[in-house]
Amino acid sequence: MIYTQLKIHSVFYVLIISFVLGVFFRSFFNFGLFFLLFLILMSILVSLFYILFCKQNINILFVAIFILFFGFGVFRFSLYDEYKGSEITDSLVEQKITAEGIITDEPIEKEKSIKFIVKLDKVISFDGETKVKDRVLIITDLPSLFKYGDEVVLRGILIKPKNFSSNDREFDYVSYLSKDKIFYQMFRPEIKLKSEGGGNYIKEVLFSVKNSFLKSIKKIIPEPHASLLGGLTVGAQESLGEELQNNFRKTGIAHIVVLSGYNVTIVSEAIMRVFGFLPMVFKFSLGALAIIFFVLMTGASATAVRAGIMAVLVIIARVTGREYDALRALLIAGVVMIIQNPKILAFDSSFQLSFMATLGLLYVSPRIYKYFKFITTKFQFRELVVSAIATQLFVLPLILYKMGNLSILALPVNLLILPFIPITMFFGFVSGVIGFLGSAIAFPFSFITFLFLDYELKIVNFFANIPFSSIQINNFPVVFMVLIYIIYGVILFLINKNKKNVPKINL
Repeated sequence: MIYTQLKIHSVFYVLIISFVLGVFFRSFFNFGLFFLLFLILMSILVSLFYILFCKQNINILFVAIFILFFGFGVFRFSLYDEYKGSEITDSLVEQKITAEGIITDEPIEKEKSIKFIVKLDKVISFDGETKVKDRVLIITDLPSLFKYGDEVVLRGILIKPKNFSSNDREFDYVSYLSKDKIFYQMFRPEIKLKSEGGGNYIKEVLFSVKNSFLKSIKKIIPEPHASLLGGLTVGAQESLGEELQNNFRKTGIAHIVVLSGYNVTIVSEAIMRVFGFLPMVFKFSLGALAIIFFVLMTGASATAVRAGIMAVLVIIARVTGREYDALRALLIAGVVMIIQNPKILAFDSSFQLSFMATLGLLYVSPRIYKYFKFITTKFQFRELVVSAIATQLFVLPLILYKMGNLSILALPVNLLILPFIPITMFFGFVSGVIGFLGSAIAFPFSFITFLFLDYELKIVNFFANIPFSSIQINNFPVVFMVLIYIIYGVILFLINKNKKNVPKINL
């Protein structure tokens, strides 16, 4: 029985690793149809060899499974990557066009611009109207007059995105946009509203609730505190100002500015407590539904979706009476997201950082916990320190490769701020909700919220202004990143080999 469980356990990891590797390699190399057919043929031949000659050697079957699911990964990416824009729209690039379409996501307000995505319905020219279904990224400096679901008329020059360099590092902007099937841009076009309510009704309601909540916050809490609270609670992507955003990056705490997996976990736990008085079936059903709606309301970023899937898997485990395996849940969440959009594996930094941070928390924290016995366990401080070190270690090589930013003071800043995030979110939610009734009624809660937010901002600004708080490392080689992760793997293997008891780290 134990041997059978081990085999099932091993097959699970072989399936995931092979599929993910197939997607990863196809992200950079176009293998073609013949390579796929070759993989299928090899898988069949290895399977036949196992059946006819080596049934006692299970490893040969694993090789066949690995080859087959590697091929599935290659095929899934190729299928997603097949469409790269229509010929009709391509023919209009670098021309001034008039087009109609619907805004498919919430507009993102930056300090000097507003961005939103429009799914085109038709292009209007001298020859008449031509139906198209392409997505265009609109970048404008117009006031925020438009929202999700608005049907708009655009008039401007259509262009193709181009890669660009920043801090001597080239950013693959084309691939980054292509993960969302965006192959065109328009800068500062003329925009006219044609109609409203063209989006998904549920998303429109959720975004409306979110925007009303943000307006309530802004009435009772000043800037930049209100924008920070909006990011903490409902994932609002509003600009904090270039200087303050840079300070968050320098101190290694930028993950709290937008809704991270940590924040979603806090909200998920709160949701389950709210429904705690209900019978089990209703409690878990409503809890799962509320988590899904919350993730949608926040914009369904990669980090929020990953945390949301893991939270729902916790609920499923409780309903079915199964033991929750957080590491397995993380892998399932990652694979589900990659199947839905295989390009996030190589071209979405937020997905990569969220996954590596969570992997560090789940796999590294319990194994290094015993080396920090000198730190007090009061208020779960040792857990906090160990978790912060594990996540920082696991994301550091990726950050150095992607952004080149080495934050020397990231650990102390995280330790000084993260313990106060849950209580900041709690009072922030209460303030926003009561703010609907009136600013005076909400004042006691908004004042407490302001104090916490002010403390967090002061910590960030203080540490960011310390000389050499952050070092910029340009052109950090990918080989070094891979080598560091290999060293991590060897160290963890040696620790795991000699382990006796691994303590459980609360998530």
